[in-house]
Amino acid sequence: MPKEVSPIPPGFHSLTPHLVVEGAAKYIDFLKRAFNAEETHRSPGPGGKLMHATVKIGDSMLMFADDFSAEFGMPPVVRGNLPLVISYYVNDAKAAWDQAVAAGCTVRMPLGDQFWGDRYGQLADPFGFVWAICQTIEIVTPEEAQARFAKQMSGGHS
Repeated sequence: MPKEVSPIPPGFHSLTPHLVVEGAAKYIDFLKRAFNAEETHRSPGPGGKLMHATVKIGDSMLMFADDFSAEFGMPPVVRGNLPLVISYYVNDAKAAWDQAVAAGCTVRMPLGDQFWGDRYGQLADPFGFVWAICQTIEIVTPEEAQARFAKQMSGGHS
């Protein structure tokens, strides 16, 4: 009888980001300092690059590899204004924020209490990725969030 195999590997969820990073080995070190990442896998490739790496941050996995676009004749990686944000939910947004900034992240959107009920801010890491530090601080209905947003957009006047 064949051994039953789970369709999702242990420790993974249905969605897992897989990033292309310039300097994947250094990114592992950065993620350890900034987000307490735990390295779970590393596959060395040619020329000192990493073919694949996986870290665990909180209860989620993040996969990445070095840029092999030149080796495969693909367009080069674009840095600095990627159309994605990695949202990182934590128990203490201020502590996570301070740790990430100390590790080299720069502020893109200051950490603050938002109309939708999260303490939220955005940081850019030194490798070109944007991280949102998030902590739910209150449950807000969609109607309450819409009303708060409308008030905020009108300059706080009813």
